[in-house]
Amino acid sequence: MHFTLQKSKIAKQSSIQITGSKSESNRLLLLQALYPEFKLENVSNSDDSNLMTNALSSQSELVDIHHAGTAMRFLTAYFSIQEGRETVLTGSKRMKERPIKILVEALQELGAEISYVENEGYPPIKIKGKKLIKSNVSLKANVSSQYISALLLIASKLENGLELTLEGEITSIPYIKMTLSLLDEIGVETSFIDQVITVKPNTKNLEPKTLVVESDWSSASYYFSIAAISEVGTEITIASYKENSLQGDSVLVDIYKHFGVTSTYQGNSITLKKETSNITPLTLDLKNAPDIAQTIAVTCFALGIPCDLTGLHTLKIKETDRLVALKTEIEKLGGQVEITDKSLHLLASNNIKELVSIATYNDHRMAMAFAPLALKEAIIIEDAAVVSKSYPTFWDDLKSIGFQITK
Repeated sequence: MHFTLQKSKIAKQSSIQITGSKSESNRLLLLQALYPEFKLENVSNSDDSNLMTNALSSQSELVDIHHAGTAMRFLTAYFSIQEGRETVLTGSKRMKERPIKILVEALQELGAEISYVENEGYPPIKIKGKKLIKSNVSLKANVSSQYISALLLIASKLENGLELTLEGEITSIPYIKMTLSLLDEIGVETSFIDQVITVKPNTKNLEPKTLVVESDWSSASYYFSIAAISEVGTEITIASYKENSLQGDSVLVDIYKHFGVTSTYQGNSITLKKETSNITPLTLDLKNAPDIAQTIAVTCFALGIPCDLTGLHTLKIKETDRLVALKTEIEKLGGQVEITDKSLHLLASNNIKELVSIATYNDHRMAMAFAPLALKEAIIIEDAAVVSKSYPTFWDDLKSIGFQITK
């Protein structure tokens, strides 16, 4: 289903309640499956989190997680310690092209029994759950942080815990720290010293408690973009957010100062205000927050400023090759983009073509990142329902602040 976004002007003041963080929700859902004594509130209503919930409660041997990459990584680890259970973990056509070998080899090193059903190094995989005795494993530090988090999430249930050594420069540190903070919050003992992460084994019941999931900062990024592209004086209030957030994408607050957007916290809300339109070219290393690269690139394009974004090597193995997708779609709109395997370079362009149809490549972030361009020109978003992967109410929320959207 394609949506047409007419050239729109949003309200001077508006507010949005955003669903719980997908990253936090999926970590906590897995931990809740291991430790049923605690409860969760404000869990993400995204497709990915619903798939995670269903997979964790499934009794079937075949578990299909469709496009949910986080669920694929986390569940690979989870099912490897479900003693006596055999599981075949599969997904969409794109999921079968996304590598899993690094995580599988790390689990095998710990004693897990995992084999490939079709192609070596890729899903689907067959997992025979068993007790894992070994506790030492090494992993390259520049791989997807989801591989690292998958191991950390099950670590306290391993007989001897886990000592994970990271080799080389560590990327996506905020996501690793998020996982460790959530483990600490539920009462699991952890440490992260230099390149070594240690998680102590836990055999006792944890103290029952209710954990509230913070709203999703990646989803908030689209409102930062909207504020940046809007007229000076525009205010958007979003909830529920913490000033000392665990989520790496909370760097949006600092990054969007560059675009003239100030952020003010009040209680669990944050108000974004466009203060100035005097904006200069941007150079940014996004190795710790790659999920907001698309949003930032489109913001720069909309404002007609060049940018150099680096640290993007993980974007090639996401729902699509996001670097190629960004180049293709921005150039359709009239921009000029150069990419390498880990960077994107946008040349300034003020002439945005009207009613260009944006392909979304089964990638929720492509649909949402390009939507704010409707503040400049009418635009068509193909396969608009793809946003349900992380933010099902996205289009309704845009309408509520003034976007004109037709099917």
